[in-house]
Amino acid sequence: MIFIKAFILLLIFIGSLNAGKIIAKKYSNRVQELRDMKNALNMFLTKIKFTYEAVPVSFNEIGNNINGNIGKIFRTASENMKEKSAGDAWEEVIDKTQTSLTNEDKDIIKGLGKLLGKTDLDGQVSEIKLVQNFLTTQIELAEKEKEKNEKLYRTLGGVVGIAIVIILV
Repeated sequence: MIFIKAFILLLIFIGSLNAGKIIAKKYSNRVQELRDMKNALNMFLTKIKFTYEAVPVSFNEIGNNINGNIGKIFRTASENMKEKSAGDAWEEVIDKTQTSLTNEDKDIIKGLGKLLGKTDLDGQVSEIKLVQNFLTTQIELAEKEKEKNEKLYRTLGGVVGIAIVIILV
């Protein structure tokens, strides 16, 4: 009987630790997704400057080169551009795709959709550069938030696990 109780308490503690790690992981994921988005926009900037490919074709290629949620955003936006305008498809995909990005991050990224495919090359280039500058700021803020909160949630998971175990003993 004691072994079963000890085993259950161990499982509770391990589960609590893992819950803390899962919550902490979203901060790392946000930083990575912001960096991936900045990298993807850099690829897009290069493509529209030098290849003159259509936006859906460029987005599909970028989506295939970028892993994770950001690649999925570009691939899905490319598919949706067959039925909708580039800007509408972009904004819809940003809203619907599950990411670790905050609403502020999404609003900045959605800002690109306002001019996507609607202005000349210089207008789109300047809009992409503007979004990249905002993303640089967001990356810095996300890294500070990650440093502050990641360790907190990992520790909190362990402390809550120990507290539950103590209460149940």
